Amino acid sequence: MRIALVTCHPFPEGVVDDEKPLRDALGILGADVAEPAWDADVDWSSFDGVLLRTPWDYQARPDEFLRWCEQVASVTRLVHDADIVRWNLDKRYLAELASRGVPIADTLWLDVDFLDRFASRDARIDALRATMEARGWARGFLKPVVGANALLALRFDATDAGLTVAAEHLESHARAFMFQPYLERVETDGECSLIWVDGRWSHGVRKVPAAGDFRVQEDWGAKDHLWEADAPARKVAQRTLDVVSRKGFDLLYARVDLLETGTGSYVVNELELVEPALFMRHRPLVGEWLARGLLRRL
Repeated sequence: MRIALVTCHPFPEGVVDDEKPLRDALGILGADVAEPAWDADVDWSSFDGVLLRTPWDYQARPDEFLRWCEQVASVTRLVHDADIVRWNLDKRYLAELASRGVPIADTLWLDVDFLDRFASRDARIDALRATMEARGWARGFLKPVVGANALLALRFDATDAGLTVAAEHLESHARAFMFQPYLERVETDGECSLIWVDGRWSHGVRKVPAAGDFRVQEDWGAKDHLWEADAPARKVAQRTLDVVSRKGFDLLYARVDLLETGTGSYVVNELELVEPALFMRHRPLVGEWLARGLLRRL
C-alpha cells in the first residue's frame, strides 16, 4: 500500500520528532511511504491514501489549498477529507461550537467589510475602543480567522497608542479577524492541548511561551511538556468532539487547544482537525495508532 504524508516546501521532510513514529509504524505494517509537498507536481491517484501532516504554508493560500484537497479527494482517499478541511480551515467554526454549548472566549468577528464600515483610521479606533469599554476589556487580541503559527496575531492595550496599532494592523492586513479579550494567563500557563487518535484519548501537552510572549509555538521559543489533563479540561474537550461527531465527520485525529480562564474553567482556543502537531515525542505510541487507523480506513 502506498501512502503520502503531505508536507510543504518549508518542511520537505516533515517534522522529524513528530513524524518518525508514524513513518516507522507504517513501514512495519508494510506501507510504502512518500512525503510530497501538497503543491508539488505529483500524481496523487498513484497513492492509496493521502494523509495531511505538515502542509504548514497553506494559510497563505487557503483557497488554493482547499481546491487541492477537493481535487485529491476526487482521485484517492484524503485524510482528513475535504469536508472536514473546509469546515475547520476558517476559525469561524468556533461560533458554531459556541452555539452548541462549547465555551469559547468572548469573540467578535471582524469581516473585511469592517474596513468599509469604518472608513477612516479614527473611526476604526473609536469602534475598537467602544467595544472594549462596553465589554470591560483592558487589553485586546486580534487573530486572523484563517491562519496558523500565531502569524499576524496581535495583543494591544485599550490606550490611544494600543488602539492605533490595532487599527493599523487591520488596515495593513485586509482580511477577516477574530477580536477577543487578551487572556493574560497564557503568558504563564500557556495553552493546553488534548489529543485524540483513532477514537481514543492519547495525551495532554502544555505549551508555555517564552517569557513575556503569548505565542505557544516552538518557532517563537515556546516549550512543551506532558500534561495530565484535569476533569474540567477533559469535559470541555469531549463536549467539543461530541459536537463534531454529530456532524458525521470521521476523525482519525483531533487536537483540542484550551486556555485557562483563571476561575478553574477552560475555553476552547482552537480545534485542530487539518494538520495539527500531535507531539508524538511525548507519546511515540501515537504513531502506531495513527498508522493502524489510517490503514484500516483504506
